Amino acid sequence: MSRPFPLEILTPEYQFFAGEVEALTITGVEGELTVLCGHTPMIAPLTVGTIQIKQDGAWRAAFQSEGFLEVDSEGAHLFVQACEWPETIDVRRAEESRRKAQEKLRQSQNMIEYHASQMSLARAMMRLRITRQSRGY
Repeated sequence: MSRPFPLEILTPEYQFFAGEVEALTITGVEGELTVLCGHTPMIAPLTVGTIQIKQDGAWRAAFQSEGFLEVDSEGAHLFVQACEWPETIDVRRAEESRRKAQEKLRQSQNMIEYHASQMSLARAMMRLRITRQSRGY
């Protein structure tokens, strides 16, 4: 069993999580990354995906949007645009966001609109996936 270390997850609006954890797995731009106590200091960019937190021997997953991870001697710090537990995700709103993003992708006129629509679609799809996984679908 690994030793616990401090984890803090911040969004622009609020502190999503703060506490001692045994492990953290995040979705980085190059794939999944797991952090344990004593991890080498680093900074890594994050993409839309999941945050998995191991606390008291149990894993819990949450939606994560883009941001970055910093690991230092104090612990791990995540700074993300949005972060939500599966039970707090509004499935109807996520479905509507998915539908709108797909429609915008069909209509996009320039690369900026196209990339913005891609990110919107990725966030909506990940919210729906993590909600379904937490409910056993």
